Amino acid sequence: MEKQDYYELLDVSRDASDRDIKKAYRRLAMKYHPDRNPGDEASELKFKEISEAYEVLSDAQKKAAYDQYGHAGLGGQGGMGGGFEGGFSDIFGDVFGDMFGGGQGGGRRSNVRRGADLRYNLDLSLEDAVRGCDKTLKVPTYVSCEPCDGSGAKAGTAPKTCNTCGGAGQVRMQQGFFAVQQTCPTCRGEGRVISDPCGSCRGQGRVQKTKTLEVKVPAGVDTGDRIRLSGEGEAGAHGGPSGDLYVQVNVLEHAIFERDGANLYCEVPISFVDAALGGELNVPTLDGQVKLKIPSETQTGKLFRLRGKGVKPVRGGALGDLMVRAVVETPVSLTSRQKELLQEFAASTDEHQKHGPKKHGFFDSVKKFFEDMT
Repeated sequence: MEKQDYYELLDVSRDASDRDIKKAYRRLAMKYHPDRNPGDEASELKFKEISEAYEVLSDAQKKAAYDQYGHAGLGGQGGMGGGFEGGFSDIFGDVFGDMFGGGQGGGRRSNVRRGADLRYNLDLSLEDAVRGCDKTLKVPTYVSCEPCDGSGAKAGTAPKTCNTCGGAGQVRMQQGFFAVQQTCPTCRGEGRVISDPCGSCRGQGRVQKTKTLEVKVPAGVDTGDRIRLSGEGEAGAHGGPSGDLYVQVNVLEHAIFERDGANLYCEVPISFVDAALGGELNVPTLDGQVKLKIPSETQTGKLFRLRGKGVKPVRGGALGDLMVRAVVETPVSLTSRQKELLQEFAASTDEHQKHGPKKHGFFDSVKKFFEDMT
């Protein structure tokens, strides 16, 4: 069977750069790797074909022979099943590092690691949470060292592959019939050695710093919501990508309002006279005061709904309402005359059940309860 052209296998042009060839192989290897397609023989065969193509095109000498003479110019070096100097696992490990555990046979260990994600707890007033705002954050974190550009080595130098483990980060120890694999004692698992470390970061590639960040808080956020700032977490090790910063929102208690989803609640005290005869009150909202009409015979606990005076949820949905709970306030510091008037009023209503239906209904139930017990 005639072999497919290596450039066609990797879907790159014949003048593609080494970087483009490596990028194409990485993309296809991710797709056809056996670990991602267990039991799929077609994917396994495809993976071997693209690995063979990459093994040739990533080697300058083999690539030159292939470009001039095609498959015949390789002299059997690029054939399936033989000629690979390191095997498919070494090729895959060189490109992907630790992504699949070092490949099938254990390629070199990658010491480039993504930075940790960070969490910042942001306390907001109810007004800021409902309307949205801009906040300035001061975040202590690790950032990439500028003098060494995150490499950990002194400017003008570069880390070297560890001679003890060959860059694998682990060494194999043989004790009789038993073989033990352990962390390389020379590089401590890093796979490389910095002989002349950077004086600023002392070879770590990162330094501690407090970053000042601006975050835009969208309108309608609530306690428990998170705002993600991509790449604002800790700097990665040895030039790796930075993690993310997650801003955790906590809405503080308000002196007047309570929030429940899109709705706001508040309690408004009303006088005994307004509760009995009716009246009009000024009720606070987040946008200012509004007039609320109190009907006669209003009882404590009655809810009045002010539509559209609540919160617009951050994830969309209808604008919430303001629920006003009436609380009848008992008069205090009464004068003698006021007490006399209340006593006269009480005497005029005690004999009439219609003036206190809840009171009479409650005590009738209590009376029946004790009668049933006997």
